[in-house]
Amino acid sequence: MKTYKKEYSKIKKDLFGINSDISTLITKAKSFQESTDQFIIDRENLCINLRKRLGEDIIRIAVVGPIKSGKSTFLNALFEGDYLKRGAGVVTSIVTRVQRGKRLKAKLYFKTLDEVNSEIEKSLEMFPLLQMQSKGGKFDIRQKRDRLNIQKALDELNSEQLIANGRRNANVVLISSYLKGYDRVKNELLSKNKTKELTGKLFHKHKDFAGNEVLAVYLKDVLLQINSKAIAINSEIADCQGSDSSNPLHIAMIQDYLFSTHLIVYVVSSRTGLRQADIKFLSMIKSMKIMDNFMFVLNCDFSEHESVENMKAIIKKVKEEISIIKPDQEIFSFSALYNLFKTIDQNMLEKDKLRFTQWKKETGFVDFSDRETDRFNSYFEKMLEKKRYSLLLKNYVEHHGVILSDIDRWTGVIEGVLDRDFSEIDEIIRKTKGHQQGMDKIKSMINHTISGAAPKIKNEIKRDVNRFFDTRSSDVLSDIFGFIRTYKVSYRKYEKNLKSSGFLQTLQLAFQEFKQAIDTSVVENLTPEVIRFIKKMENKIYDHFKSIFQGYETVIDEALMEYDSALEKLNLTSNNRIEHRQINLPNMDSIKEANRLKMPTIITFIRYSAKIKTEAVMKLGFLSALSIFKKLIKKQISENSSDEIKALKSGVHRMKRETQKSIMAHLNDYKENVKFKYLFKLVDAVSDVLNQELLSGFNSCADELSGLIDGINKNKVDKKRLHEILADIMQDIPKINAKIKRVKKELAATE
Repeated sequence: MKTYKKEYSKIKKDLFGINSDISTLITKAKSFQESTDQFIIDRENLCINLRKRLGEDIIRIAVVGPIKSGKSTFLNALFEGDYLKRGAGVVTSIVTRVQRGKRLKAKLYFKTLDEVNSEIEKSLEMFPLLQMQSKGGKFDIRQKRDRLNIQKALDELNSEQLIANGRRNANVVLISSYLKGYDRVKNELLSKNKTKELTGKLFHKHKDFAGNEVLAVYLKDVLLQINSKAIAINSEIADCQGSDSSNPLHIAMIQDYLFSTHLIVYVVSSRTGLRQADIKFLSMIKSMKIMDNFMFVLNCDFSEHESVENMKAIIKKVKEEISIIKPDQEIFSFSALYNLFKTIDQNMLEKDKLRFTQWKKETGFVDFSDRETDRFNSYFEKMLEKKRYSLLLKNYVEHHGVILSDIDRWTGVIEGVLDRDFSEIDEIIRKTKGHQQGMDKIKSMINHTISGAAPKIKNEIKRDVNRFFDTRSSDVLSDIFGFIRTYKVSYRKYEKNLKSSGFLQTLQLAFQEFKQAIDTSVVENLTPEVIRFIKKMENKIYDHFKSIFQGYETVIDEALMEYDSALEKLNLTSNNRIEHRQINLPNMDSIKEANRLKMPTIITFIRYSAKIKTEAVMKLGFLSALSIFKKLIKKQISENSSDEIKALKSGVHRMKRETQKSIMAHLNDYKENVKFKYLFKLVDAVSDVLNQELLSGFNSCADELSGLIDGINKNKVDKKRLHEILADIMQDIPKINAKIKRVKKELAATE
C-alpha cells in the first residue's frame, strides 16, 4: 500500500528544491549588472512569494464530538503518545490546536486584562444586588477589594441562583473560576507578553490548564507542537470542546473553527451511541454546507460490550441513525484507548496495565478493532493527502514551470543579442514591437476588465448581504425575532423565588434563563444560516472572477505563442523546449490563507440592561403604592395578581424589547463587518490574484534590451564571462524542467 504521507512530504521537499534551483538561476541572471531589468526582478519576487506560500498553507482537521466521547484519547492514539489531557470533559472550553514541530512545545495564549474584566462585568450584570465600589464603578480583577466583594456576594447566593436548568449557573462558574485562578495566572495576565511557552519536561504542564477550569478560563487559545509522524508538515489537527456543551459560546467556538476546516472527524462513544445532541449538532454541520469532507468514528469501549456481536449491533444502529443526516456515511469502529495503550505500554499506570492485559486476551474485540483502525488510517491518509495535493501542491508546480519558461525565454533573447550592435538591437525591437503592442493591448483589456469586475461584484455582494440581514425579507432573522416575541415565561414557578430571594434576584433569574434560550437559538439556527450564506457569497465571488480567468487564458496563451514564434525567427530562442503554462486560479481556501482573511464571529452577547432593572423597580414601586391605596379604600386584592408578578411581567416585556433592539444593533454592525472587513477584502484579494495569474510572464523580456546592453557596455562587463553564465543557465534549465515534469507525473498518479 502506498503511503500518502511519505509521498506528500517527498513532493513538498522536491518543490522546495525546484524553488531553490530556480532562485539560483535568477541569482546568476542578476549578475549581469547591478541594475537588473524588471523582468528578472519580477521573477525573483514571484519565486520568493511561492516559497513563502508553500511554507504557510495549512490543512486543518477538526476532531469534534460530545463530552466524554474520547476525542483526546483518539488524538493521542493517532499521535502515538499521551500529549493531550484525557477526560477533561466539560472544562475543555477552548480549541486545542496541534501542529508538527521539531520538539515538544506548548503555547498558551492568554486573554488580555481588558478581556477578563469585560467578561466578568457581563456576568456581574446577572447579580443586580451586587454594588461595585471600584473607582469609576468598573470591576478590576487586580483590585483585592473588588475580588473580595464579589466572593462575598457569591457566597450569599442561594441554590436557585447557583443552579440554572439543572446545571451549575454558567455566570457563577465563570466569575468563581476567574477569582480562584487569579493568583496562579496574575503574572501572565499582567505581562505585556500574552503567550507562555512550555517546552521539554514542562510541556505536559499545559494539561493543568486544559483540565482545570479556574486556569482554562484565562486562555483563549492553545497550540501544541509535537514531533509526531502522524502530523504532516503544514497540517493542524484540533481537539474541539464537547459538541453537546450547554454553553452556546462553546458551540460558537467550534463553529468558528469548522468554517476554516478542510476535514471533520466526528467521534462518538459506543457507550452512548448517537444521542439527540449529536443529531442536533450534525444537522447543524449539514446546514452549514461543510459535510462533504466528513469522517465518523465510533469509539468502542471493550468493557461495555458482552461480545463483538453486541458491539456490531450498536454499530449497525448508529449507521442507520446517521444515514438520516448523511446517507451512505462510512463509519469506523475501534477502541482509541486500546490503540493508545499499545503506544504507551511502558508508561502506563498500574490500573491501565491491568485493563490492557485483560483486553489483549479478548482476541475477538482486538482483531476487529485492529482491522477497523487500519481501515481508518488508510482512508484518513488518503483523504487528507488528496486534499493536500489539490489545495497546496498542484498549482505550485505549474507556477514554477511558468517562471522557468520565462527565464528560458529571457536567456535565449539575451544570448541572441549580446554580441550585436545597437542598430541590430533596434531592428529586433522594431520587429517585435507589433507583438509587444498586441500584448500591451491585451494587458490593458485585462486590467480594465478586472478593475471593472471588482466594483460590479461588490455591488452585488452589498445587495445580497443587505437583503439577507433585512428583518423584513429574511426568514432566518424573522425566526429569531419570532422566538423572542413568543418566548413563554412560567411566572407561577417564580412565585417561590419572589418570596425567598426578592424581586431583583428573581428578575435576574428570569433573564438568565431567557438569555440561555436566545443564545442557544442564535448558535443553533442563526449562525449556521449565516455561515451557509457567507460560503455562498464566497462561491459567487470566486465564480465571478474565474469566468474572467477562463475568458482570457486562451487569448494570453495564443499571444505568448505568437511572441515566441517571432523570437524564434530572429534566432532569439534557446534550444530548450519548455512547455507553455497551464495555470488554474488558486482555490478560495489558499487565497484566504495567504491574505489572513477570516469570517467574523457571529455570536452576540445580550447584556442585562440597567434600564430594564430600573424600569422594573419603578414599576414595582408604582404597583406597591397602588396596592396600599387600594387597601385604604378597602378594595380586595387578588393573590394571583401580586405586585411582584405584575412588575416581573413588565420587566420581562421590557427585557424582550431591549433584547430585540440589542440583536438588531449587533446584526447591523455584523452586516457591515461582513461586507467591508471580509467579503469586500476577499473581492480585492481574488482580484489581485487574478491579475497576477493572468499577467504573470506576460511582459516582453525584450522591452529593455537597449538599456541592458547599454549598461553592460558602459560597465565594460566581460562578455565572454556573460556567455559562460548564460550557457550555465541554459544547461541547468532542462534539469529543472525534468524535475518539474517528474513531480507533475507523481501528482497525476494520486488523482
